[in-house]
Amino acid sequence: MSEAESIQAASVDPEEVARYQRLAETWWDEKGPFWPLHVLNRVRTAWIVERLAREPGRDPETLRPLEGLRTLDVGCGGGILSESMARHGAEVLGIDVTPRNIIVARSHAEGSGLAVAYRHVALEDLAEDGFDVVLNMEVIEHVIDPQAFLDLCLAKVRPGGFLVLATLNRTVAAYIAGIIGAEYIFRVLPRGTHQWRRFVRPRELTRPLEAAGCRIVARSGVAVNPLRRRMRLTRYEGINYMLMARVPAATDT
Repeated sequence: MSEAESIQAASVDPEEVARYQRLAETWWDEKGPFWPLHVLNRVRTAWIVERLAREPGRDPETLRPLEGLRTLDVGCGGGILSESMARHGAEVLGIDVTPRNIIVARSHAEGSGLAVAYRHVALEDLAEDGFDVVLNMEVIEHVIDPQAFLDLCLAKVRPGGFLVLATLNRTVAAYIAGIIGAEYIFRVLPRGTHQWRRFVRPRELTRPLEAAGCRIVARSGVAVNPLRRRMRLTRYEGINYMLMARVPAATDT
């Protein structure tokens, strides 16, 4: 499929694709509309790397503690997280349904000297599986069927591997902070970025994950200070939160 072709897949919302197609050229502008994602990326990358580096056989003190981990970044956008994971040694494949995102991501990785692979493809059309780590970060709230999308992500993780998710909680606090505050008062995000009805409560992820035999090995909320443009980890998951689940290994059965 060429980068100009649109993808027809069950998980894809054409309106979301069109929105990110318009914004694609601004992914790497840290003062542009994606500045919150750049700030968040520093927090989420440190959280992900710290936990994965604790796995047996890994040395968290090295410069590339994720060396050799096959990683799938679902909905990679312009490649912000993909590049961060690659810098820590992971072998990254980033996929996205917005064609312009992939063009921008490839160009930036090449300019940065990073060997990150990118592909314009929907998750359900991706042939590869058996990834050590699958990242589903700030994506599940943009798809048509979150539960089906979660199942697709799980199917791509090897036994004993990890699925990492991040999204917005469907609470009044998230509506006030994530939409009214972020999009209308402080204008840190373009209007229409989020739809509250698509926010996902933690139990809507943890229950099906645990039913599939997964173990939640880490979780955290993310607190945002829009005035100071800072973010930090917090125990409060009422607005933004992250989960890391370990898929059962063959020896677990």
